[in-house]
Amino acid sequence: MNKSYFYAGTAIFFWSTVATVAKLMLGSINNFQLLWMTAAFAAIFLLAVNIITGNIKNLKNYRPKDYLISALIGLPGTFFYYVFYYAGTGIMATASQAFIINYLWPIMSVVFACILLGEKMTVRKVVAIAMSFFGVVIVVAGNGFGRIDKSTLLGALFCILGAVSYGVFTSLNQKYYYEKRLSMMINYFVTVALTTVINAVAGDLFVPTLAQLGGFAWNGIFTVAIANTAWAIALESGKTAKISNLAYITPFLSLVWTSVILREKLSLWSVLGLAVIVSGILIQLADKKKV
Repeated sequence: MNKSYFYAGTAIFFWSTVATVAKLMLGSINNFQLLWMTAAFAAIFLLAVNIITGNIKNLKNYRPKDYLISALIGLPGTFFYYVFYYAGTGIMATASQAFIINYLWPIMSVVFACILLGEKMTVRKVVAIAMSFFGVVIVVAGNGFGRIDKSTLLGALFCILGAVSYGVFTSLNQKYYYEKRLSMMINYFVTVALTTVINAVAGDLFVPTLAQLGGFAWNGIFTVAIANTAWAIALESGKTAKISNLAYITPFLSLVWTSVILREKLSLWSVLGLAVIVSGILIQLADKKKV
């Protein structure tokens, strides 16, 4: 097996479990508490990886300015993205709805590439954006607008804000390049610091149970540290366009986990909405190949 596909498959598998694990854990803690311990496991694991590989020595080349820039460009992706996504997952009736809506992030990456990187907004991109948001409407209002409650709307808004945050993050990472394993480590240590302060002020610091530690470890080590690192390696070692397209398997695989583990009923509207969102993304990709 081509190693690029092995690494891509590893990332996709772990990413697909995010919605299920988050929904299970948000039953007893809030989004800031979940992010606090998840980020701690991710940061410590990435520190260990950088030390073992000898990559940590490259920090000596970083100036105070580099640490500051790396921390700031990381905030949308390692702090705000998770704060909003976890909040949306906790509020919405099903984890699958939250995960599908959150998959607007590839389209948000297109929007902010135009805003922050000066890429051209084309008719095809506009159509792709419109289709993706129409997909969200299908997911949220599939059973009729009259049946939408405030919690569903608020949860959807949080998930959209999460997608917006990640779109900003991807564009900033294209504008300012730092070695991925080091920058992710720095970013998650910053997230740990921020969530520690927030939880301390709110009186929400706690000692996790053994079961919670398992969830935090899975989230931080596998769905964050290993998945993101494996994806970066896959993109570096394979054909970027082909590997990138594999990411769209993730939400469909996520539906399997939420159905099997959470016993969520697989909604036809959710599947249809996801198909429309992914179709919008694929339309945009076709446009990108022409540029």
